[in-house]
Amino acid sequence: MTTSGPSAYLQVAEQIRERIAAGEYPPGSQLPSLADIQSQYGFSHGVGQSAYRLLEQEGVVTAKQGRGYFVRGQEPRRALVRRPADGGPGPDTAGLAEQGVTPGLRSHSTTEAATAEIARRLEVETGTPVMHTSYVYLVDGEPGYLAESWEPMSVTGQDLIVLPEAGPYAGLGVAARMAVIGIEVGEPVEQVTARHLTRAEAQALAQLPGTPALAICRTHYDRATGRPVETADLVLPGERWSSEYGHRPAPGA
Repeated sequence: MTTSGPSAYLQVAEQIRERIAAGEYPPGSQLPSLADIQSQYGFSHGVGQSAYRLLEQEGVVTAKQGRGYFVRGQEPRRALVRRPADGGPGPDTAGLAEQGVTPGLRSHSTTEAATAEIARRLEVETGTPVMHTSYVYLVDGEPGYLAESWEPMSVTGQDLIVLPEAGPYAGLGVAARMAVIGIEVGEPVEQVTARHLTRAEAQALAQLPGTPALAICRTHYDRATGRPVETADLVLPGERWSSEYGHRPAPGA
């Protein structure tokens, strides 16, 4: 391969694509590093990066931060179940367990002043004290997706549910925790958009910055008063997840 210029990355991408199609690199296998690309084809790391980014966009290749590039497997995406809990564990955790994986999480909670955006979503004044909890949700021990949650201290601050992942009510979903203090929340309002992982998100998920992601903005409301009692941002790598809503009706119901 001797041609250089803007088309160089297309040539490299086509060569790798052909080698994958021929079975040289089966699903899940690691592809040549950028240094290998430079050695094999005589092009710079930038050309290799552009080639792999094109193959990522085509759904052929996946990138793993700190590990390199891999042939994308054909396993179906896991579904993150988006429906209210019926008490007990949150719906996300229960839904993952139903899919045969071992769910887990790492979390950290702190009291802080609501930013203008969080105050808008919780319908409180900017600077109002809120409990902010950051989550890394684990799937079979590996980082699966992220969440950031905010609750007004005026709602939970005087009760044992104030820390979502500590105390006697740790591990319950929002609906079950709020029920402890007499608040019934309805089905949350969720807005789903597509974007790319930030550098910090990618690092937490062992992905590369710019990886496509689903972003879910969720807010729970008190059914009696209509006031927001919790708002959260969930971030899911798009190649790993779909988002599932609603209930399948039971036979004869």
